Amino acid sequence: MPTNKKILLKGIQFLSGALPLLFMGPVVINSSFKNKENPLYPFILGLGIFLCAAAIFCMFKGINLIMKSLFDGNK
Repeated sequence: MPTNKKILLKGIQFLSGALPLLFMGPVVINSSFKNKENPLYPFILGLGIFLCAAAIFCMFKGINLIMKSLFDGNK
């Protein structure tokens, strides 16, 4: 059962891209909650939610590609 190396590396790249987003999203959300009186509060909160959603998407896509490379082989 050969593994498709190109798809595997692409999945690992997605997972490595999700790693900084996993830390940045909650930090930005926490920072926005600490500064509720700031006029940019809704924008910063939205940015933090977007970063968390992007991290979840990158993790899903990366795991999906890794599973595809392991079980589909060289199709």
